[in-house]
Amino acid sequence: MTAVVEAVALQRRYGAFTAVRDVSFSMRKGELFALLGTNGAGKTSTMELVAGLGRPGGGTVRVLGHDPVRERAVVRPRTGVMLQEGGFPPDLTPVEALRMWAGTLPAPRPVAEALTLVGLDHRATVRVRQLSGGERRRLDLAAAVLGRPDLLILDEPTTGLDPQSRHDAWSLLRGLLTDGVSILLSTHYLEEAEELADRLAIMHRGVIVTTGTVADVVSAYPARIAFDLPAGLDLTDLPDLPGTRGVDGGRVTVHTPQLQPALTALLAWADRHTVELARLDARSASLEEAFLSIAEEGA
Repeated sequence: MTAVVEAVALQRRYGAFTAVRDVSFSMRKGELFALLGTNGAGKTSTMELVAGLGRPGGGTVRVLGHDPVRERAVVRPRTGVMLQEGGFPPDLTPVEALRMWAGTLPAPRPVAEALTLVGLDHRATVRVRQLSGGERRRLDLAAAVLGRPDLLILDEPTTGLDPQSRHDAWSLLRGLLTDGVSILLSTHYLEEAEELADRLAIMHRGVIVTTGTVADVVSAYPARIAFDLPAGLDLTDLPDLPGTRGVDGGRVTVHTPQLQPALTALLAWADRHTVELARLDARSASLEEAFLSIAEEGA
């Protein structure tokens, strides 16, 4: 089956600066693929190439089997795009803005339905300039889904939303995925990627550093056990555990690829020696730890 998005060795330059270098990834129908990275990692530049808003300086990108620039007339009606900033005139109401946008689409959903989907039906007749920042983001999302797209390209869609609105947006995206819509999403909210992404890529300085499912990405990083060093003991008194360990300010941290065996051995040792492990904390690696590790290594 033809990939919904197929990017191969993409490059994008701004003068002497290369924002995207040799980026390759693909997306399947009904999949949410998340792009993560620090500011300036190249996420937005990559998404603009997929959306056909610029020509790559190298490599190729195909969207729904077509070149999104040369065959824009074919691709554009089947895609919905939400950039970091919208551009609706401030004197229009949400209803007027979406009616105007619907006029550019071949088979839009009803405007009232789009406003209800994003929770803006009660604000349909106020001026855009009177909307809060989060409400304007929801209006941009309504415009992106108005044309019933096969591919939805969302650049930081929940920035500025309150927690309830963010969860409502997640529910909307899950419903679209169930209907077979494919979603390319960039986000700074790692929880959002963990909740929604079938697969993800973490970018740094224009390249994809790692890609896969959340479990794939996280599995490359060790789990962590932390506790206060018991009084009268030092590191040499502790049992041998798989992984590495260190102490900082009286707090012992063990990084291990084998969380359960390490924790079992530690607790058995503590029980035999009647030792209390104060503030004991054990957890698997997280997407946040993987993200921060990549950022630190890159720096």
